[in-house]
Amino acid sequence: MAQKKKLFIITGELSGDRHAAEVVKNLLNSRDDIEIEAIGGENLKALNIKLFADHSKAHMSAMGLTPKILFDHLTLGKRVVDYLKNDYKPDLVLLIDYGGFNLNISKFLKKAGIKVFYYIPPQIWASRKWRIKTVKNNISKVMTIFPFEKEMYEKEGIDAQFVGHPLISQMPPKADKDEIFEKYGLDKNKKLISIFPGSRVFELQNLMKTFLQAAKLISQKREDVQFVIAQADSLKDEVFNKFLGKTDIKVIKNDNYSLLSVSDALMLASGTVALEAALYTTPMIISYKGPWIAYFVYRIVRCIERVCLPNIIMDKDIVPELLQADSNPKVIADNLLKIIEDDSYKTAMITDLSKVKDILSKHESAKEVAQIIDSALK
Repeated sequence: MAQKKKLFIITGELSGDRHAAEVVKNLLNSRDDIEIEAIGGENLKALNIKLFADHSKAHMSAMGLTPKILFDHLTLGKRVVDYLKNDYKPDLVLLIDYGGFNLNISKFLKKAGIKVFYYIPPQIWASRKWRIKTVKNNISKVMTIFPFEKEMYEKEGIDAQFVGHPLISQMPPKADKDEIFEKYGLDKNKKLISIFPGSRVFELQNLMKTFLQAAKLISQKREDVQFVIAQADSLKDEVFNKFLGKTDIKVIKNDNYSLLSVSDALMLASGTVALEAALYTTPMIISYKGPWIAYFVYRIVRCIERVCLPNIIMDKDIVPELLQADSNPKVIADNLLKIIEDDSYKTAMITDLSKVKDILSKHESAKEVAQIIDSALK
């Protein structure tokens, strides 16, 4: 009987665990001569994958860089490298996302003579492009989720393949607008602008007040517009309410995709949510601001001019990017009013967002990653 091929997967947080589980499902459907172990969480555990370390116990998703977090990461890194080198001896290690930890560990895996693939590589294109040298030196194949990443890696002589974005298969279809308006007591005769002020405390700190003031300015000009605020699942009520203050605007939790899909326009903190909105072809503005010193540092280390993913993918200014000084109530309100009032502008934005969706929808990410790994383990 042929010896089983061994795969080891390293993820660092819930989203990576979810993406890994989808890849594993596809792999197990195509072959039964494969042994898989991982650093992961509940999704991989549900597939009976043996976990070397569990996210919840390893505190891998802890925010910041405290001495304890740094020590825990270094300790875990040493333990896993020793285990892979001396005991498990995998045919392939698959790194998924979690750039800081995974890029560092790739150096030690390479020294140990272990082949390493990377799915959802760190956003080197956004900042700290010098990290591409680490990828070139240590990673045998990169599986990218954006087409422009493939071109960037190939220019450096790195074997890369665009496999599509995992969000495509994970996002539910558009919600029924009448049902959502009924569910939340919204006025069907008014346009809906949904506000997404971010999922981190510093985003609420810098954006919530500005977004609420922008909503007030729009309400003063248009009586036929209503607003809701989406509260991120990761934010506790007491934290969110502290920044919310006194407002009549309805807060909706745990229904982001519905709001993204049925809104007439969106007021968004920059991030993955802009890509999710693009996949529903919902017109939007994105806005972001922070301390000026942090912004100047960002300007120095960034590699591209644009920050909004739909704009980066199309290499075109589709969605207004209102950053720092432009992240003020009047500019945000004016840009949203343009979407509401200028039909030709709104239609052009929807057309361009549809193109973003088309580019990313041609691939089934997890399935393609599984096929690449399957071929590599022949």
